[in-house]
Parts: sequence; C-alpha cells; structure tokens
Amino acid sequence: MAKTTGAAKRIILEMGSGNDLHGGDYTKAAIRAVQDALHHSSLTFLRSFGLDSRQMQVEVTIGAQHPEKVDAAAVKATLPHGQVSVTVVKGGLDIPSDDGHDTAVVASAAVAVRMPLPQVG
Repeated sequence: MAKTTGAAKRIILEMGSGNDLHGGDYTKAAIRAVQDALHHSSLTFLRSFGLDSRQMQVEVTIGAQHPEKVDAAAVKATLPHGQVSVTVVKGGLDIPSDDGHDTAVVASAAVAVRMPLPQVG
C-alpha cells in the first residue's frame, strides 16, 4: 500500500437536489438530495490507488428551509462509506400548495470527500 500524506485533501465535491412533493418531509427531501449527489460519482480511484474507503472523510451539507426538521442521523445512515459528518443549514425551498394545506419541500446537498493521498515520488 502507498504511503499517504498527513492532511486529507478534498478530492470530490458533488451537489444534489431532492424533494418531497407532498407532506413536507424535510428528511426525505434531504436523503433524496444526498442520493442524487452520490449517483453522480464513482469512486473507482480507490481501487486504482489502493486506498482504504474507511479513511474517507465525508462531509455532507444539507440546505433546507427548516434545518431543525431534518434528521441528520437518518441522512448520515444513508452514506455507504467513510467517516461521515452531516451539517444542516438554512437553504432549499418550500412551495406551498394553492390551498395552503400542503407544502412541496426542496432540499439541496453538497457532499465533499476528503482523503489522505498517496505521496508522489
């Protein structure tokens, strides 16, 4: 296995968007946003460079109109690899129905992956 440097470097930054069209479930929208971001990436470089996915530092930031309504632990549980942290901030979008009895919720996600990289040379 290659020697790695001390400081982890950001090697991936993916964005995603998710929604809950009926019911105003902020956690559901956040999870869908993370899944959207994840489905844009393939981590083939891990095998190519002999890196251990357990060393990945996965930093998830969720934007939602009501951050306190997002279950960060539930979002974290959907990430398949690495040491995961989830931060929820104000963002996203709420779209009330015409009659005011329902809200469509849109959440955004940024998923950053940091990793100690092999030394070159």
